[in-house]
Amino acid sequence: MLTTVYAILFYVATLTLVGGIAYRIWEYASVPNPLKIPTGPAPRTKAGAAFRVFREVAFFESLFKSNKWIWLFGVMFHAGLLLVLLRHMRYFTQPVWFWVDLIQPFGIYAGLVMVAGLAGLFVRRLAVPRIRYISNPSDYLMLALLILIGLSGLMMKFFAHTDIIAVKQFFLGLMYFDWHPLPSDLPLLLHLALVATLMIIFPFSKLLHALGVFFSPTRNQVDDSRKVRHISAWAAKLEK
Repeated sequence: MLTTVYAILFYVATLTLVGGIAYRIWEYASVPNPLKIPTGPAPRTKAGAAFRVFREVAFFESLFKSNKWIWLFGVMFHAGLLLVLLRHMRYFTQPVWFWVDLIQPFGIYAGLVMVAGLAGLFVRRLAVPRIRYISNPSDYLMLALLILIGLSGLMMKFFAHTDIIAVKQFFLGLMYFDWHPLPSDLPLLLHLALVATLMIIFPFSKLLHALGVFFSPTRNQVDDSRKVRHISAWAAKLEK
């Protein structure tokens, strides 16, 4: 029964995540940009605009310029999360790719760094009056959910070990529709339930900024309004 419940839960979570993200991409791509509103100083070529988006995604450039402490916590969380996600690829590949094997020893440290970064961001929302004023309950809940995911994962490493071979068989079985029993360890069940919850709410939460940054006109637009008249797609149809 436990295996069936979690199998169905992850099928639902995966469909929700993929379908929700696909819908959001369509929604973002179809929203008209009636004005040229790049944040200056802005690049004047498409290649420059693409490089600007890359710097924002990879290095959080604007955040670094505005607040070094928030930038540090943000980098700790995102870099740690990236390495943790890559490390978890071992549960979905057989044989395991060589580079996934190489990063295994660093994944634990990445988990600790990720949780520390999240804790810093959580304390910031409580300690800084202007940030606390604009924070909604969902802002705290998202951070708490991510922290609990990280802590439950670390718990399985340091305190309550689980059968990782059986866990891998379970997820490979989900991928090939050949279900295998899931271990009934409480930290594992909690960790997986929290991950599935995150997958379900991700397309409908503020966490979707990870995708929305690519569609931000203040970042991806070229500063060429003096040379090229900007006409939104819907306005171009009216002119015709």
